[in-house]
Amino acid sequence: MSTVNEPQSVTEGDREFLRRCVDLAREALTVGDEPFGSLLVDEHGTVRFEDRNRVRGGDATRHPEFEIARWAAENLSPQERRTSVVYTSGEHCPMCSAAHAWVGLGRIVYASGCDQLVAWRRSWGFDAGPVAALPINAVAPGIPVAGPDPSLAEEVRALHARMLGVATDG
Repeated sequence: MSTVNEPQSVTEGDREFLRRCVDLAREALTVGDEPFGSLLVDEHGTVRFEDRNRVRGGDATRHPEFEIARWAAENLSPQERRTSVVYTSGEHCPMCSAAHAWVGLGRIVYASGCDQLVAWRRSWGFDAGPVAALPINAVAPGIPVAGPDPSLAEEVRALHARMLGVATDG
């Protein structure tokens, strides 16, 4: 059995939810936002809340993972939060990791990792961003995580390339 800080494997069941996250990320990009999308799924497999990035209006804190934490704090019991899973197209930033931990949400599953995003951006000649790209467990060590998922990470990469106007070979 793995410990909390050892990444878990992404399952086929997880992949179905991650696919919706990537679709939400694509939707965000289509309306001029950064390509991130996330779901909150309860212990019975029901999607309770979903959102996409909404930072284009100037509030850089409008990440879907942060919105999930806010929604969960207002709408779910502590037990429901602990047994839920957050699925996301990209690994949480430090702000969202902290919000997730403070609210007491459960497992996080992501399609692409923060280290991947930083590497992609740098390979395209862009900086990593204004906040350190820390793994979830560097900020919130008690949260079980799974990811990245190689079958979806390349699709997420293509969305980020499109956002930045970078031509890719795929």
